[in-house]
Amino acid sequence: MSTSCATRPLTILLFGKNGQVGSELHRILAPYGRLIALDRQGEDGLCGDMTDLEGIAATIAHVKPDLIFNATAYTAVDKAESEPELCHTINVEAPRVMARAAKAVNALLVHYSTDYVFNGQGDTPFVETDATGPLNVYGGTKLFGEEAIREEGARHLICRTSWVYGVFGKNFMKTILRLAKTKTSLNVVEDQVGAPTSAEFIADYSLQLALKTLQNPALEGTYHLVPCGTTNWCEFARWIVRESASADGFVLMPDAIKGIPSSEYPTPATRPLNSRLDNTKLREALAPATIHCWETYAARVLRALTEPI
Repeated sequence: MSTSCATRPLTILLFGKNGQVGSELHRILAPYGRLIALDRQGEDGLCGDMTDLEGIAATIAHVKPDLIFNATAYTAVDKAESEPELCHTINVEAPRVMARAAKAVNALLVHYSTDYVFNGQGDTPFVETDATGPLNVYGGTKLFGEEAIREEGARHLICRTSWVYGVFGKNFMKTILRLAKTKTSLNVVEDQVGAPTSAEFIADYSLQLALKTLQNPALEGTYHLVPCGTTNWCEFARWIVRESASADGFVLMPDAIKGIPSSEYPTPATRPLNSRLDNTKLREALAPATIHCWETYAARVLRALTEPI
């Protein structure tokens, strides 16, 4: 980071301001300087459409940000199996263009990736340097997107996360809360293990990491951005119902949620069984910041979704 950047407000460019993570970033970034936040439609002649690669490059060149947050992605995992070209454009070519343009203006690019870059084998948490091996189109494009950013030589933070949910957008927590009002029993996969990660957690900790990295470029690189602890989807569903038992209209009880193997819930895209990510590197970079277990952050979101305003 240059001395001038250290002593003046930052110029921050956010792509994907209306997504799960983007909405949380939009909420917290403004106090740190001049914020330009874009959705797919763009504004004031600036482009936020990840299929318009020339427009994205021109936008970065015009804004000349100090910090770029790419909170966009093609995340329809099953649909990606039948739309590989569109998925590739958004998850690979757009990040490549961003990285090239970021390098030209000396911006730090913060990009979000996924546990799906791994093969899901074993039962130990993956570290950042472990061999990758995506099982589906979505995971493959996210891996290629990471590689494209590194190849372009931009200053970057690649933040891999898992099982994202939050107040905004569609996600597992909202689905369970909805089904709990109409279903008296439910089957949920129990052989996929990972860390539920709130969009609020991702926004807060990636911002902390970015601000530290601007001051200390040695922190640039790839991080596993997840809370501590793990669970499986079935236990997560039971936790959601149990912790919101006082919510009005629930007919589903935690013990009526049955765990099933992934083989009994076939999907177009294969999911990894082991989505555990080791967050040691993140915790060391943010020391003495404390990163809690996933339940701490899930409880915050659950209160926001279930308590009366």
